Amino acid sequence: MTGYTLRQSCILFLTALIWGVAFVAQSAGMEYLGPFTYNGVRSVLGGLVLLPCIALLGRIQGQSGAETGSIQDRNQNGQGQEDGAAGRKQLLTGGLCCGIVLFVASNFQQFGIQYTTVGKAGFITAMYIVIVPLLGLLVHRKVGLQVWIGVLFGIAGLYLLCMKDSFRLEKGDALVLVCAFIFSLHILVIDHFSQKVDGVKMSCIQFWVCGILSLLCSFVFETPNLQNILAAWMPVCYGGILSCGVAYTLQIIGQKGMNPTVASLILSLESVVAVVAGFLILGQSMSRRELFGCLMMVLAIMSAQLPERKETGES
Repeated sequence: MTGYTLRQSCILFLTALIWGVAFVAQSAGMEYLGPFTYNGVRSVLGGLVLLPCIALLGRIQGQSGAETGSIQDRNQNGQGQEDGAAGRKQLLTGGLCCGIVLFVASNFQQFGIQYTTVGKAGFITAMYIVIVPLLGLLVHRKVGLQVWIGVLFGIAGLYLLCMKDSFRLEKGDALVLVCAFIFSLHILVIDHFSQKVDGVKMSCIQFWVCGILSLLCSFVFETPNLQNILAAWMPVCYGGILSCGVAYTLQIIGQKGMNPTVASLILSLESVVAVVAGFLILGQSMSRRELFGCLMMVLAIMSAQLPERKETGES
């Protein structure tokens, strides 16, 4: 594993850590707000948090560019303006695509949780670790054997960790399964655009898109009011500032240059973190079955991170 890959893996694990703890905040927030309202408010808050970050990063990059400017850069000013216009268009396209996909996925998840158990929802949502490589095959993306082994370990670990009753695909299960497919698309869309645009700016745009669409739906299908939003200020702030503003941005940054299947495996550790957070914050104990599931998830990550064996020919 190279130093760059290790750094990206750590960023993605931090993302999973924040998302895992967010299950506690999400559960508390749903006591006051409807799914569209909760997702709308936290997404807009996440977009607001990123605005000063973008301004600060722009100032830092501007100073760095001024110090390292060259005559060649000035001679190619016309080409630079053309590239800048194309870059802005691609940034808006990426943010719009990510935002729409995030809007659909996150709200399917919120509605699905209302009709199914948390264990089933966690297992079905995390099925994106299987769906991502399958979708990747459709666009001729190769997946190594060690990644598939990691996927199998991941499925087994998530089953032991989340499933505690008989499995039947009911209304809530179907909604969360749709969510898993759409989150898989979200990972692949991020993988496509994160190589070409500024990840923080794209993250900010996706939150505004997701937030505005969710709030519009909340006024149509729900009855949001300021009193309930203020009553849920703590889970909303965690969901907006950390789960959205920080974690989704870390996801975009961490996925840059990473195999999307490996990235999905690391992000699926949020299920493990959720169990630990439930134990530490809510006092929920972990059974031996759940602990073994955590171990299987660790093995999944280790397997997916192993370098592929290169074939050597005999002379």
